[in-house]
Amino acid sequence: MIDVIIRGIGGHMGRNVLELVENEEDMRCVAGVDIRPVKADVPVYASFTDVREKADVVIDFSSADGLEDELSWAERTGCALVLASTGYSEADLRRIDRCANTVAVFKTANLSVGVNILQALVRQAAAALGEQFDIEIVEKHHHFKKDAPSGTALMLAESANEAFAEKKHYVCGREGMVGARTQSEIGIHAVRGGTIVGEHEVIFAGEDEIVTLSHSARSKRVFAAGAVRAARFVCGKPAGKYDMHDVIAR
Repeated sequence: MIDVIIRGIGGHMGRNVLELVENEEDMRCVAGVDIRPVKADVPVYASFTDVREKADVVIDFSSADGLEDELSWAERTGCALVLASTGYSEADLRRIDRCANTVAVFKTANLSVGVNILQALVRQAAAALGEQFDIEIVEKHHHFKKDAPSGTALMLAESANEAFAEKKHYVCGREGMVGARTQSEIGIHAVRGGTIVGEHEVIFAGEDEIVTLSHSARSKRVFAAGAVRAARFVCGKPAGKYDMHDVIAR
């Protein structure tokens, strides 16, 4: 039996993960962590410093707040982590890397299998099309999303950038007399509104032709399902960093 702790159990994603975990024959949720009061059939704590239950893996769909408590607790207990949040600072990312020296850490900006296939296609397209095509990324999310651009948009930009010896810099939105577009940039644009779950479009604009690669998530359950799949994958793995490409490659 795989024992799971859900961080952010009271949020929309946390509730989706809980429902899926409860439907798995070999998984169970033993506790939750949430800064808000949450009614649940398992103990829910405000911080990992209060957690008493033992677990095999934490699924985290919360935020960067409280990350240090979570990582320290994982290092003390040896519990694996699935980090599905975005908006981490550079210091947060370095701390996550240090934690991965002690425990198995599964981290990704997007748990959708489709998005990770898109990432591979973007990398391939950028290598094939080269400098003659300008790259622009448009991402759309619901009006509650706090960070911009999305972690997935940055992940896609990084994948495209792997094709170039001279790395391109990111231009997040444009306003005013910014001048002509240069070949040395990748444009990233964020749209926020309504209940958009998540849409990403990568545009390769060349001379007289355009290639567009896109992904649209129609429900947040696709991310919850990916988190459960990731949790099953990372349990029992040696210390290190893992992502969806490790899962897809199996």
